[in-house]
Amino acid sequence: MDTELLERHARVLERLAAACRAAGRMPDEVRLIAISKLHPAKAIRALAGGGQVDFGENYLQEAMQKREQLADLPPTAIRWHMTGHIQSRKAPQVAGAFSLIHSLDSRKLADALERRLVALETRQPVLLEVNVGAEAQKSGVMVNDLPSLAEYIQEHCPHLELRGLMCLPPVFDAGEAARPYFALLRQLRDALQGRLGLPLPELSMGMSGDFEAAVAEGASMVRIGTDIFGPRPVRG
Repeated sequence: MDTELLERHARVLERLAAACRAAGRMPDEVRLIAISKLHPAKAIRALAGGGQVDFGENYLQEAMQKREQLADLPPTAIRWHMTGHIQSRKAPQVAGAFSLIHSLDSRKLADALERRLVALETRQPVLLEVNVGAEAQKSGVMVNDLPSLAEYIQEHCPHLELRGLMCLPPVFDAGEAARPYFALLRQLRDALQGRLGLPLPELSMGMSGDFEAAVAEGASMVRIGTDIFGPRPVRG
């Protein structure tokens, strides 16, 4: 099982390197986030042993359980990313617990994170999740509301470190069909950099079925689950 897992991981790294070359970029410009939600801690352990550092989780309780199970690993072995929607009431548990939060999407959540970070006397790198398809059923700040949310965080949440943007396009595993949404996210980031006067180096976009298009449009992080871990188990 570990052999198959490591082979799939190696194939994804090869695809990622090829996508970077095709886009005229260096492979180290794009970070691979292995989305490990619903997969066991032993799979994370195996991949970490093979050199994968960044892992993304969608559910807080599951993430914390896995961290306990992997507590014997060196602190630098794994960088944990929160990639799922965060309820404001769970913000105190999330704040300061992840290398990067990809899914900040409201003032309410920003305020809840800020309050906890003040108590912890630490800062938290975050990305703003943008609802690029204006889908009512999805989380993420709407495109027109993005500047005001970013400015609010800049003015009122000094313990939140804005690092860039994240999106989930409205098409799934659709390759080039997702590319216009990735281009939109890059354009929004570029405009926001000028508006805020901040460097926003991170664009978290692209998954198993479309990450080549995301790389072509400037992704700095791609979030890959199925192509590394295999089919996702049903959540219990």
